[in-house]
Amino acid sequence: MLIKRKSIEKEESSRPASKPATRKPKFAPVTLSELDGVRYLHFGTEWVQGAMRIRKPDWPELEYAQQMMAWMLWNDAPRHIAQLGLGTGALTKFSYKTFPEAQVTAIELNPSVISICYSMFKLPDNDGRLNVVEMDAMDYVTNPDNHGTLDALQADLYDATARGPVLDTPEFYQACAACLADDGIMTINLFGDHPSYAKNLKAMKFAFAQVIPLPQVHDGNVVAIAFKTRRAIDLEALAERAAQIAADTKLPAKSWIKGLKAALA
Repeated sequence: MLIKRKSIEKEESSRPASKPATRKPKFAPVTLSELDGVRYLHFGTEWVQGAMRIRKPDWPELEYAQQMMAWMLWNDAPRHIAQLGLGTGALTKFSYKTFPEAQVTAIELNPSVISICYSMFKLPDNDGRLNVVEMDAMDYVTNPDNHGTLDALQADLYDATARGPVLDTPEFYQACAACLADDGIMTINLFGDHPSYAKNLKAMKFAFAQVIPLPQVHDGNVVAIAFKTRRAIDLEALAERAAQIAADTKLPAKSWIKGLKAALA
């Protein structure tokens, strides 16, 4: 999501800082680029907000997106998976295909992102298992009806400026933790080369019993794994599970074990 690549459309001109705010959210233009069989999503800038290999539309193309599935090391049969920030729908599509018994929910504030995911990124229509909802992620996680309902929660919440997650307070992460079942896990895409990283990590450690950031990938992406309930990290058992994930899904799960070892060293 934070890899730089030129959009096929020019960056939107900066608006005056003095322009009065309105209640209706204003979104940067949704733009696309393509290179070597991969289609990229942008918000009018060179920052990549997601990617899809055109011949493999259900595959999470970017390494950080693959790492966002690291909760699979601890849960091989989730009942409900939610994604905050749709992007190209990579995590939503992969979860929907990989776990046919699971409910999959995606929350996205920008209606144009949802529309382009249907038209250009092969997002399936909503059905009995898949529910893509246009709403604010904060409204979703603070709704008591969602508390205690999720086995896995994935957050990738960036705007066009890519200066850090747009929701980053202790209150936000507390609400995310409340949405998880007791053994639930959250993965969060952070920007390791930006001051927002320390702020987010501090807020997560306030809200969760245990937080493990994996080593940085791409141009600053750091995926953090947050546990609602503290766990003993059995690397030998997790390595066996990683081998099974790699065999079943082709995800590079063995590299996640190396990352965990480095993070815990």
